[in-house]
Amino acid sequence: MALKRVNVIILVLLAVAFLIIVQRNLLNLSDFLHTEKPDEGVILPFESELSPDLNSARTGEEIPVLITAAEDRLGAVVAAVNSVYRNSKANVVFTIVTLNETVAHLKAWLSNTRLNSVKYKIVIFKPELLNGKISKDPQTPEAAKPLTFARFYLPAYIPEAEKAIYLDDDVIVQGNIQELYETNLKPGHAAAFSDDCDSASAKGIVRGAGNQNNYIGFLDFKKEAIKKLGMRATTCSFNPGVFIANLTEWKNQNITQQLEHWMELNTQEDLYGKTLAESITTPPLLIVFYKRHSSIDPMWHVRHLGVTGAGSRYSSQFVKAAKLLHWNGHYKPWGRGSSFADVWDKWFIPDPTGKFRPVRRHTGDS
Repeated sequence: MALKRVNVIILVLLAVAFLIIVQRNLLNLSDFLHTEKPDEGVILPFESELSPDLNSARTGEEIPVLITAAEDRLGAVVAAVNSVYRNSKANVVFTIVTLNETVAHLKAWLSNTRLNSVKYKIVIFKPELLNGKISKDPQTPEAAKPLTFARFYLPAYIPEAEKAIYLDDDVIVQGNIQELYETNLKPGHAAAFSDDCDSASAKGIVRGAGNQNNYIGFLDFKKEAIKKLGMRATTCSFNPGVFIANLTEWKNQNITQQLEHWMELNTQEDLYGKTLAESITTPPLLIVFYKRHSSIDPMWHVRHLGVTGAGSRYSSQFVKAAKLLHWNGHYKPWGRGSSFADVWDKWFIPDPTGKFRPVRRHTGDS
């Protein structure tokens, strides 16, 4: 009887040991898949930093927000993040995509200012991911601004989320970002954008600027590859500087791969390089999401504040009521010539390193 009991104990111990070995192997496999991701272009998180205070102060569903951070526009990112964070009590988590040489500067700005309670993850963008998808000429806009394509890879940067918000850096959020996050996406739609013909932003389109509010302003309809799609040239375009993505649908529909296909084809056939808008990210999105996207409330994307003469068409009351302001166009609020730069100034936090200083006519700062 005693021998039988000993045998049972030995079998139990062996079983426990076996389970421990299996668990460790599974954990190692999980770590490998998380860090390597060989099929996703090796897009790896550089670092994640969570504020202990934030964990207790803000709870509930996480709202993932992705924004890119270019070195020469870092002040824009800081102002945008600050505006989102201060105008909402929601549990916002920022994924900030940047290049390796910008990380130290970005971390200094976030950790040594009142943004030190913001919850964020810094991710390094690997420009080699764009090999064969954009022009090799370093003087071209796409080669000079690789971060602008980060929005195409949303699920890779935020793999755990089912839904996420993308923001350009030249925005200021005046509303509660949770309201934007709760935008209803129709079944089967992978994203929601603000159409260029909507009542709010159409006011800012300058007459004589051409057809930049419909597809013909962004795509060359003389090209055979575009003709075959059967798209109407007069279809209203949308601005991809702000959008909400259903990442489950995005992955199921292989949106990233579709966008890459059109990028590659453009390098061979110049499908949109010589169009009036001269956009590098909008055309592939217009093709992939043609009549297959939901809409954002127009007040959540009031734009053209950086277009000559356009922003001045907005009244100060209208700008104050807007939930999100976008200085798309040539003139930025940290430089000279943009409309409503004073609104942007309210959210800007001075650079503790002194590297970034907004240009202001009355001070001569640069």
